[in-house]
Amino acid sequence: MFYKGIYHLFYQHNPNGAELSENAWIDIVWAHSVSEDLINWTPLEPAIKPSKTFDQYGCWSGSATILPDEKPVIMYTGIISETPLPGYQVQNYAIPENYSDPYLTKWIKPDDNPILTPTVEVVTEFRDPTTAWMLNGQWEMTIGSVKDTTGISYLYRSPDFITWTLVDHPLHQQDNVGMWECPDFYPVSTMGEEGLDTSVIDGDIKHVFKVSLDLTRYDYYTIGKYDTKQDLYIPDEGMIDGWAGLRYDWGNFYASKSFYDPSKNRRVIWGWVNESSTVEESVKRGWAGIMSIPRAVWLDPSGNQLLLWPVAEIETLRDQNQQLSNVELQQGDRIEVEGITAAQADVDVVFTFPGLDKAEMYDTKWDETFPPEKLASSICQVLGQLYQYRPTFGGFVDVDLADNKISLRSLIDHSVVESFAAGGKTIITSRVYPTLALGNDAHLHVFNHGSETVTIESLNAWSMKSPQMN
Repeated sequence: MFYKGIYHLFYQHNPNGAELSENAWIDIVWAHSVSEDLINWTPLEPAIKPSKTFDQYGCWSGSATILPDEKPVIMYTGIISETPLPGYQVQNYAIPENYSDPYLTKWIKPDDNPILTPTVEVVTEFRDPTTAWMLNGQWEMTIGSVKDTTGISYLYRSPDFITWTLVDHPLHQQDNVGMWECPDFYPVSTMGEEGLDTSVIDGDIKHVFKVSLDLTRYDYYTIGKYDTKQDLYIPDEGMIDGWAGLRYDWGNFYASKSFYDPSKNRRVIWGWVNESSTVEESVKRGWAGIMSIPRAVWLDPSGNQLLLWPVAEIETLRDQNQQLSNVELQQGDRIEVEGITAAQADVDVVFTFPGLDKAEMYDTKWDETFPPEKLASSICQVLGQLYQYRPTFGGFVDVDLADNKISLRSLIDHSVVESFAAGGKTIITSRVYPTLALGNDAHLHVFNHGSETVTIESLNAWSMKSPQMN
């Protein structure tokens, strides 16, 4: 959230080690870092850590909401017992000890917690409250859950942010998708790129509903209408909830959360980029998991998908620059882009090609989704292999190629590559762990392995300086 000129990032953190031990979830705290530019970060003491009967077995994910008179409040999931797995989950709130402190260094957990306990139907899966929004003079928020295999977004209402009542129907639900973790619900403008506060419910807008599917470990979203009379979210026709739906990112990106940034009138999304190495390697490094580059998000002019793009502040890290223009690449050609540090780089390129006569036709078999039961089995196998996560990533881009151009921007930061295709229509984040291409031994090449001659219309590549990190 943005408060008194400062960005606050709260994130799930295990201060006792980098491995996923059986006690890791019990140790989870709300770590807290602050920044003035979303790029350079200073760590503070954890904002929330297990200390009360209502969160003694873990302080899990949640959201911040800015109440009137600039008073932030955190709603988070507390674990009050170890059994039944994954623990009995309740919803708590925390408030700053001193509202005049722009760094919000200390937080209080009032004694009237928990303020929400689950119904019988959702006793073991009831977590991750969203940022709240105002509707008809009352606060509303939604909480992720599951019943049998139906993903559910339960809806709650409160006049004072303390006393919450379960609405008699969910905000949204979908069969055969499993647990809906980290739901997010927010408006987007149909008239431009500016972001909107969560409580904007009228005007030229659509709404986005995003969930993190526990079974697949990917984030999915739909675009639709918020029917404020029925208090229901209704996806647009053709939108798919679940396995074959739209994603923020087609790679290693999960448990994302957005926030409205009033200083720049934008909505920004963060995502968790998990490790793809072994537990032993993480322990040796002393840390595991990072945050993605923060991304601005807005509605594509088509209205059919979102666009995500690195926040402009990332460009302040750009250093040495190399450029190419109007360079032909025939089949088998390879050109090295010299003069930059390829291990830490920002590369923006536009390719042109003569035509699509030789392009491979779309195969409708590609539309077939991976069977959920097989997918769940595969994920269990992956988790059983020391939490290694090394799938091959790919994604479709819905783009008009009438101008015979393809664009790609890639942010490379040692073990992380974030690639943005067609202006942010499709994104893939991946973890790589080079053993030879380290530091100055890393190289950047442009190559053509296709059968058609391709032209580099323009290429801009920058070495990237290191920001201030935790």
